[in-house]
Amino acid sequence: MPSHSPSNILRFAIVCLCALFTCERTTVAEELFNGKDLSGWHIDVPAQDNDPDKESPFIVRNGMLVSLGTPQGHLITDASYENYRLVVQYRFAGKPGNCGVLVHASTPRALYKMFPKSIEVQMNHKHAGDFWCIVQDITVPDMVKRRGPKENWGITEGKGRRILNLTDDSEKPVGEWNEMVIECFEDQVKVWVNGDLVNHGTQCTASKGQIAVQAEGSEVEFRKLDLTPIKKLSKDEDH
Repeated sequence: MPSHSPSNILRFAIVCLCALFTCERTTVAEELFNGKDLSGWHIDVPAQDNDPDKESPFIVRNGMLVSLGTPQGHLITDASYENYRLVVQYRFAGKPGNCGVLVHASTPRALYKMFPKSIEVQMNHKHAGDFWCIVQDITVPDMVKRRGPKENWGITEGKGRRILNLTDDSEKPVGEWNEMVIECFEDQVKVWVNGDLVNHGTQCTASKGQIAVQAEGSEVEFRKLDLTPIKKLSKDEDH
């Protein structure tokens, strides 16, 4: 029969509190964008190298992060992350266009002297959830159907880097808010758009890194960029 001495009770209480703290620490979402400023991020815009006074393509407006689209570049987290769920709420407020969220980002300007080494989760209107391999690689089912002839595959300039998503019918009309959920766990990346599973890749050549938002020619508004640590991938029906 277990002892109920004060010391044993105290030890039990400490264990319970530690377990509770650990649970909370691994499930509480971190707001990557605080709605006020770009704290925790830095900007990489090649056009500013020779013109430091050139306008930044990333601003905060009415509590939203706005990618103005030009000059082209990236807004990159200062910190690196692994094993997480990233919830992104965004919209093309004016007209449809192009943008993307990059996961496992590392070496800056690794592709076309612009894009950091990463896996891009596409936000281009009507193509949300495509993967673009940027000096990193990832595998999906039906690779030839979704990536093209195998002899063209690659992760650098001029190669077959685009991997088509599973559906182009998941986005809402321009002006309405979309929710993209990206889960990165070990060597897998899984993506939902408005609750629909749109991509699931495995054997990713990176498992951690920074997160980046693109300025790629179109104005995009973001009202949420929340990250939560995870210990496994969600099931498809959970979204």
